[in-house]
Amino acid sequence: MRPFTYERAADPVSASARVADNPGAKFIAGGTNLLDLMKLQIEAPQRLVDINDLPLNGVTELPDGGLRIGALVRNTDLAADRKVRERYPVLSRALLAGASPQLRNKATTGGNLMQRTRCYYFYDTSKPCNKRQPGSGCSALHGYNRIHAVLGQSERCIAVHPSDMAVAMRSLDARVETSGPDGTVRVIPIADFHRLPGNEPQKDTVLEPGELITAVELPPPPPGVQVYRKVRDRSSYDFALVSVAAIVDHADGKLKDVRVACGGLAHKPWRAETAERSARGRAAEAGTFSSVAEEVLKGAHGHGHNDFKIPLAQRVIRAVLAQAAGQTPEPTRDGSGS
Repeated sequence: MRPFTYERAADPVSASARVADNPGAKFIAGGTNLLDLMKLQIEAPQRLVDINDLPLNGVTELPDGGLRIGALVRNTDLAADRKVRERYPVLSRALLAGASPQLRNKATTGGNLMQRTRCYYFYDTSKPCNKRQPGSGCSALHGYNRIHAVLGQSERCIAVHPSDMAVAMRSLDARVETSGPDGTVRVIPIADFHRLPGNEPQKDTVLEPGELITAVELPPPPPGVQVYRKVRDRSSYDFALVSVAAIVDHADGKLKDVRVACGGLAHKPWRAETAERSARGRAAEAGTFSSVAEEVLKGAHGHGHNDFKIPLAQRVIRAVLAQAAGQTPEPTRDGSGS
């Protein structure tokens, strides 16, 4: 065990300042990811700033009909919230697809967005990993890369972001509210919140040192049917090989609006707005769904063990869009169409 100091934060600004003043400091809330990383000595913070006493645990209505979700709202509570279940079912289903009941009882909204990758080599300190130790190399690139990225990756990192919740929030155009050490408040579109690896895979998000997530805002619920689908090796307590959050609004056999966000494919939740725009006004039929799937995976390439993800993702996208459009979806990898 490496020594560290522990303190409880009194307010968001002082919490941010305490972390910003010490490069070796970390916020701790549910701790479901950070404590594991500390045990494995992947993270070795010199100071832990506990934010659990901050008043950030409510789900409140916004004047425009959206919701404001405090950063400390537990995943279980958010999934069960009546406003979320009725108006944002894609988010509720995504949350319930993640982890286990015990972890969801502790994990927080802010922490879920900040969780690190589940790359095998990131968790193995005997292996090079640019995300863990910049400049050391990427073991997954030519190693066992079955769970790794097929979109948006770089030569420095092919890890994927593990969150289910973030994928659903990406489909809903969520906004992440933060507080800085000087009291500055930022509102960051979730599309811009997570980073692709590029040359700095150690940076998962655009947050500045000490910047604290205080809330997530959801715009008014979009019209249409919301569906979340997760394909994984085990039926529970496992991360997505491919996940899809889709929202489809249609009438008279035509698509009025389509949203598709994917997990398990990239370093951040992946959404191809060009594919969505191309589908609007087209027939709600298999050919259109196939075109969307192909466009979403445009430019994808595997690294050997994960080549299967590309056709799998296309099948899942087609199935989810068909389901959201009220049609009988084709079976996906596990034989289920739901």
